Amino acid sequence: MKLLRYGPRGQEKPGILDQDGAIRALPADLGDIAGELLSPEGLAKIAALDVSTLPKVDGAPRIGPCVTRTGKFICIGLNYSDHAAESNMDLPAEPVVFGKWTSAIQGPNDDVEIPRGSEKTDWEVELGVVIGTPGRHIAKEDALSHVAGYCVVHDVSERAFQLERGGTWDKGKGCDTFGPIGPWLVTADEVGDPQKLGLWLEVDGHRYQDGTTANMIFDVATIVSYLSDFCTLEAGDIISTGTPKGVGLGQKPPVYLRAGQTVRLGIDGLGEQTQTMVAAA
Repeated sequence: MKLLRYGPRGQEKPGILDQDGAIRALPADLGDIAGELLSPEGLAKIAALDVSTLPKVDGAPRIGPCVTRTGKFICIGLNYSDHAAESNMDLPAEPVVFGKWTSAIQGPNDDVEIPRGSEKTDWEVELGVVIGTPGRHIAKEDALSHVAGYCVVHDVSERAFQLERGGTWDKGKGCDTFGPIGPWLVTADEVGDPQKLGLWLEVDGHRYQDGTTANMIFDVATIVSYLSDFCTLEAGDIISTGTPKGVGLGQKPPVYLRAGQTVRLGIDGLGEQTQTMVAAA
């Protein structure tokens, strides 16, 4: 299933894509795409619906973040060997963990703001993992059963804030608008093996990133299990699993985003995002 949320910012409603790619409104009594609706039981309620009988959504509404009420937005750094190399950093012995503030979350096609004082705003296409079944100390062999589904994440990053302002990555990762997610939450049963997905990113039509999740250093199951040793993973939590080579920082010389540019990115079967870069007010 491809689940989504549509409508004006802050007023999004839950929906589902039908077999023809049209948006259908989910019944209001199911609630929003969050919390218990992401559990196996909640997803089973949606799967039991006859999608063809649900109301079609007219026009081309704005697509919002594919999940809501996210408690934690956890990111994994340097999780592709080619990206670690282009960043001139050693391969990690354990997953590198940092956070994006949940206030960074926005729709997949909303404008992305270049923050005040930024000179090094960069791009990163990433596979997002959305937790459906809460858990702590999850065994690796059980980890994927805790996943509700997957989505495209744009881990927008300001490199000077991240790397030159005291060594705290979060400063350059959690700026407002730096976490577009969606367009859809694709349920785990439809995705299958998350380590067989191509992912790519273009700036003004030039393709900078073209990779595969097969090249992750730590796979999704390992990451979910690892993180659960440090915190309880809860329904709606998002894990962004790292990016392949081709970021602006890794170009020679480095290339960074400017107001007016257009960024497109996507992952096999999970849809695409398109954002216009704008200067923050």
